[in-house]
Amino acid sequence: MSAILHPDGLPRCPWPKQDPLYVAYHDDEWGVPERDDRALFEKLLLDGFQAGLSWITILRKRDNFRRAFDGFEPDAIARYDKRKVTALMNDAGIVRNRAKIEGAILSARGYLDIMEKGPGFSALLWDFVDGEPQVNHRRRIADIPAETPLSRAISRELAGRGFKFVGPTIVYAFMQAVGMVNDHLVSCYCHPERAAEKKGQPGWSAATSRIGRAAERG
Repeated sequence: MSAILHPDGLPRCPWPKQDPLYVAYHDDEWGVPERDDRALFEKLLLDGFQAGLSWITILRKRDNFRRAFDGFEPDAIARYDKRKVTALMNDAGIVRNRAKIEGAILSARGYLDIMEKGPGFSALLWDFVDGEPQVNHRRRIADIPAETPLSRAISRELAGRGFKFVGPTIVYAFMQAVGMVNDHLVSCYCHPERAAEKKGQPGWSAATSRIGRAAERG
């Protein structure tokens, strides 16, 4: 399946369908390079909670997760005790899975260790792609792999540092989401080549374009 033309005239990857929340996520977040340590930590934990579920399920609960997990503050999560775990298990606004909750605590401790001893979480991750997004040229959803040798290498690294729910498939989904790899279909308007074609056309501006936002964040 290739890109789907939306009512606004823009061709997009087919997976958001017509869901407004999902479309906004596809347009503004998915594949945009993220280099902030805390933002990367939050996304990795949320991807862990996604295991066995769809991402839209987590996306709809993201605000609830942020509330329940103290804004994904690693210092706070690393100190969670049994009472806090029980409270989270009783929170209907999130995914109530004890293994994933306890895994988040261990991952927070792994994050803090990386931040204390170096090289920093963002630096650790982006070093695997030499600091630059890998832009792929997928034509169909079927062309996108579930995992890659690189996601397996990152998975081993994170698991070795105490992170949980960081299998190769979860890590590859994470890499796509935070822009370490760009897996927008070549027919999608968010693919870098398509976006570059729009540059200089009437109505284009660095402040409003996806490319401009990526440059500002990267």
